Amino acid sequence: MTSRFTLDDLAAAAALLRHGGVLAYPTEAVYGLGCDPHDRQAFERLFALKQRPPTQGVLLIAAELAQVERYIDLAAVPAEVMAQVQASWPGPNTWIFPRSPAVPDWVTGAHAGIALRVTAHAPAAALCRAFGGALVSTSANPHGEPSARSAATVEAYFGPALDGLLDAPLGGQQRPTVIRDALSGAIIRA
Repeated sequence: MTSRFTLDDLAAAAALLRHGGVLAYPTEAVYGLGCDPHDRQAFERLFALKQRPPTQGVLLIAAELAQVERYIDLAAVPAEVMAQVQASWPGPNTWIFPRSPAVPDWVTGAHAGIALRVTAHAPAAALCRAFGGALVSTSANPHGEPSARSAATVEAYFGPALDGLLDAPLGGQQRPTVIRDALSGAIIRA
């Protein structure tokens, strides 16, 4: 049976993540599936739930830059680019960076970079703070299905196979966040 959490239960939701659980949680526009990015078994369970090819990477979401900084090859990112990124965070902006050796290979799939977002969405940021770091964030839906925009849709998609669900409001975005390449500025997903 899926454990259901509210914002009052963030410590319990974070404990579930620290113990290898896969949790659905609200983001800016849709529910996301998350786990500890360093827990390969949890990550593989998340991908099995989504029925997603392992070559597709996922992004990491965080509450502040300090939670994702170690994943960025900072020497490869010009200072003016980091200034632009930092001016867009926290917010609904995902950036792809050259990755550091701290990024587990399974997180990026076949991609050379790492996609990161410092969210301004209060429930997602609070979850990252309770967890103590960045979390995997990928839309809560089976591969090829519409993204879940409600807790009920998450439950319909995954049922008891999902370990936990943080039932809290979505942000005000109508579409998933824009993804940009930090070095070129190119928009990868509008």
